[in-house]
Amino acid sequence: MVSVLLDWRESLPHPDERVEYEFWTNSNDECGPKCDMQMDFVKSFRGTAQVLEQKGYTQFTPHYITWYCPEAFVVSKQCKSQCINHGRYCAPDPEQDFSKGYDGKDVVVQNLHQVCVFKVANDSGKPWLWWDYVHDFAIRCPMKEKKYTHECATQVIKSLIGHGKRGDVTILPTLVVNNRQYRGKLDKGAVLKAICSGFEETTEPAICLSDDVQTNECLENHGGCWFDKANNVTACKDTFRGRVCECPIVKGVKFAGDGYTNCEASGIGRCEINNGGCWKDTKDGKTISACSHEESKGCKCPVGFTGDGVKSCEGKQAASSVGWSFMWVIFFGLVFAGVGAYAVYKYRLRSYMDSEIRAIMAQYMPLDSQEGANQQHVAHAGDDI
Repeated sequence: MVSVLLDWRESLPHPDERVEYEFWTNSNDECGPKCDMQMDFVKSFRGTAQVLEQKGYTQFTPHYITWYCPEAFVVSKQCKSQCINHGRYCAPDPEQDFSKGYDGKDVVVQNLHQVCVFKVANDSGKPWLWWDYVHDFAIRCPMKEKKYTHECATQVIKSLIGHGKRGDVTILPTLVVNNRQYRGKLDKGAVLKAICSGFEETTEPAICLSDDVQTNECLENHGGCWFDKANNVTACKDTFRGRVCECPIVKGVKFAGDGYTNCEASGIGRCEINNGGCWKDTKDGKTISACSHEESKGCKCPVGFTGDGVKSCEGKQAASSVGWSFMWVIFFGLVFAGVGAYAVYKYRLRSYMDSEIRAIMAQYMPLDSQEGANQQHVAHAGDDI
């Protein structure tokens, strides 16, 4: 056996917070497996449909298909037995046998009853009563028991609408939950589910959230809700009717957001959890943060700093650190340059003085030589005398 699971999440349009859907059906209960499947669906989905409608999450509309009889055959026996209003509204014979049982026009009349019930219930702000009527009519007025009549339909309508919300108890045993008659199988699991349906979401007792009663949708991918991996915190809350995405409260700190893509710590103490999602930096044992206990939400860089407060903040401290480093580099550069220039200056000055001294000495050296020569000449002259 091969099981196929259809995922409609991305295939259907989802423009707003309310879903409009239609159910195309008919009141015939003698069309074989199709009619049985239709009634099984009504019985199983009725409670869920009513909750969705009462909470304003959906807008439901039932529809009924009718045929018309060609004008040339309006007076024929077939059209007269299968149609009303001179062949304008027709339905197939329930048993496909014109000689016995109910006719197609009986189905049209009961379809009209169901349309009228929905219109009156919808105009009174209680469209979900249609599900009760269709469900009860199928149980109390079946074709097989020859109760598929206008009188039986009228009794069902009176029991649901004419005598208050809960309706008359006409069948034993009958279970009433939150002033609503329970229509379902009388066993432990089914009745417990009905009772659990009466709790407001997120207020159910633990027994309503057990695996035997419902499936915890938060176990897989956190139900598609927001999740903080750093703190292992999720916005997914398991309820009897399914999961809800609601920002949590952690260590007394309330998270705020849509619960699906974003939840941020807010209020007093928010900075204690992941620094409120804000930027922070620690240098030389001093921590600077963009999360302020004076603000209930948001991130703001400290005075003298600029940035988004979430990913980065840049300010005086960083600029000052870089500036002083640059100044020290310039200072030492100037010192080394000054020392080098002074050394060059001293070297050139010394070289200049040495050259000057040599020049002066060069001027005096010839005089000494000439004076010595003259002395020698004088001595030799004396000898000759």
